[in-house]
Amino acid sequence: MPTASPRAVTVAAEPDLADRIRESEQRSDASMLGVGESSVRPLDTTIEVVTPENIAFQYQLAGPFRRLPAYVIDVLVRYGMMFCIVMVLWFLVGTLAIELLGAFAVGAVLVCYFVISWFYGASMETYFNGRTVGKWMFGIRVIDIDGCPITGRRAIVRNLLRVADMAPMAALPQLAVDVPPVFFIPTGIVGLISVICTRRMQRLGDIAAGTMVIVDEKTWRLPIAKVEDPRVAPLASFIPGDYSVSRSMARTLAIYVERRHYLTPGRRAEIARHLAIPLIERFDFVPSVDFDLLLLALYYRTFLSAPTDEPADLGPLAGYSPLRRDQARVVPS
Repeated sequence: MPTASPRAVTVAAEPDLADRIRESEQRSDASMLGVGESSVRPLDTTIEVVTPENIAFQYQLAGPFRRLPAYVIDVLVRYGMMFCIVMVLWFLVGTLAIELLGAFAVGAVLVCYFVISWFYGASMETYFNGRTVGKWMFGIRVIDIDGCPITGRRAIVRNLLRVADMAPMAALPQLAVDVPPVFFIPTGIVGLISVICTRRMQRLGDIAAGTMVIVDEKTWRLPIAKVEDPRVAPLASFIPGDYSVSRSMARTLAIYVERRHYLTPGRRAEIARHLAIPLIERFDFVPSVDFDLLLLALYYRTFLSAPTDEPADLGPLAGYSPLRRDQARVVPS
């Protein structure tokens, strides 16, 4: 399951209803915290991403004051890696006392410095779900602008263009009057201006790669919920075996099932209908299928059942079939 960090599950098919759902959730959260309704306002640092299933997720963007210390940690990690490499090579050169080994060690250090400097961030973000050591420590990560995990190509592009975001370079103090100044210290002004001026708080590397940095909320890691309704398992057996949910749909199901206990039956039906109606048409179910029960059945099929499980007992359905073709049969008298 993806580790994206959505703040709310809404439906983009009907914006007015989606806004009412968000406002209701905000009022509920505010009442539990003892905050007045007038103080509940949407954050400027949130961005909405609409998935192919027409579901909208909100992510909190990571600003420069959260990204800068993460970058400093990554710089320290890179220099720590270089220090360890230099110490190992220095020990080998001093121990073996081979003349050519010294030249080889210098070349190895230069190659390692190049690889670590340019590919540390790209490799970490590719294989660790958009996180580096610094990003992990400060609870942020990189994703695509469409909400998907970052790919290797995008990670390489955003990290190679970091040198442009670090411009302009500041000059070191001159050691002597006749020695020209050396521009070495990066200021990062270009990247800071880009983050401030873009809606998704993107530096130039993010714009070119189509990525953004978000706050990785740990509350997303939801436990597998228990489904106690006896009708769920038999209803799940009617779902076509060749149907598989996408990542965004799986995430939506997990959040819905985890939060449905705090909703009234009317609110459950109101939220579930937007996902259930397309599923009913795809599965060729009758329109009278309970929307909430259908989402529970799909959740059960996705997270709780296995292909090797025995066929579910249809007894709890009391002979009811959700298939439209079964309802259309004429029973002879």
